[in-house]
Amino acid sequence: MSSEFIIGLAGRAMYIILMVSAPMLGLGLLVGLLVSIFQATTQIHEQTLAFIPKIIAVFVALLVFGPWILNQLVDFTTNLLGNLAKYIG
Repeated sequence: MSSEFIIGLAGRAMYIILMVSAPMLGLGLLVGLLVSIFQATTQIHEQTLAFIPKIIAVFVALLVFGPWILNQLVDFTTNLLGNLAKYIG
């Protein structure tokens, strides 16, 4: 195994991590921003009002993007195991 393979593998793994987490993080950020604007305009400063909608948004994003996320992770794992067999021998 060469150092280029290890560095390339780590870079690809970081890219996959960012790609599969982006839908949940983005939707959570958007909902958090909307709740914060709502709290600022109505002057309601309840902690659960900011927390509960973000959790629900992340779960909805996981349900919607779940099959795509699973497909990306399975493709990465299949590619990793296929290349690993080539480089170990």
